[in-house]
Amino acid sequence: MCDDLTEADNARFAADGLSRRAFGTAAAAVGISVLLPSPANALAVKGRDVTIKTPDGTVDAYFVAPASGRHPAVLVWPDIYGLRPAFRQMADRLAASGYTVLTVNPFYRSTTAAALAASGDRTAVRTKAGEARKLLTPQAAVTDATAFVAFLDKQAQVDTKRGVGTTGYCMGGPLVMQTAAAVPGRIRAGGTFHGGGMASEPMLALIPQMKAGFLVAIAENDDARAPGDKDKLRVAFDAAKRPAEIEVYKGTMHGWCPPDSEVYNQVQAERAWARLLHLFETTL
Repeated sequence: MCDDLTEADNARFAADGLSRRAFGTAAAAVGISVLLPSPANALAVKGRDVTIKTPDGTVDAYFVAPASGRHPAVLVWPDIYGLRPAFRQMADRLAASGYTVLTVNPFYRSTTAAALAASGDRTAVRTKAGEARKLLTPQAAVTDATAFVAFLDKQAQVDTKRGVGTTGYCMGGPLVMQTAAAVPGRIRAGGTFHGGGMASEPMLALIPQMKAGFLVAIAENDDARAPGDKDKLRVAFDAAKRPAEIEVYKGTMHGWCPPDSEVYNQVQAERAWARLLHLFETTL
């Protein structure tokens, strides 16, 4: 669902207005984002940077949870621009809603999140991340998903009697599917937002291995490029008897959910966020 053509769409969209273009450039460069609203009855949270050992190296990640108690765990896969302030803000917000959240640097095999962010402007970051992404093979994704869920289950803030959720944005969409298939005994919910490549045959073949309910939120310009993808996903989820809410969000561009995106659509991002919380409330 995501390709260089949708990125070109987004660039033209951002160029339509100077203020939007300026915001997008600055946001990508320094990681600023709009202020997300706090959830009703928000819990106090505590976050910290953590490292996680895998067979392939050491992962830098951000861990945040409500200040007290045990809660369902959520693993977050960022988009191509990696772990940055906007995703920390999103993790804090999710934790304030009652979840223990781990947001990872998926490119740890070749770069830290800090080094990726410091590599230059939006184009430079995307180029460097694109190279690092080549190491994130299907087997590597399984290795990572297994290690990350194991890490979460060892944390005192995680209620291991309840299922684990996972979310992914852009390139994180397929990683959510790979996670759900790799650790089906723990993953009970998957939320994907403007995910790329999710309707490929290898991804569709994973669905029968899953035990999770899904939310698949699709950008309108991604759907315009590949209108059959949503139908392939629907057929595959139905055949596997896995519940899935699959929807094209009208008026959205690829990348509309993170608050530092040049095409951030606050109204539709909030609606997608509400649907994610509903999924977690009903499955975890």
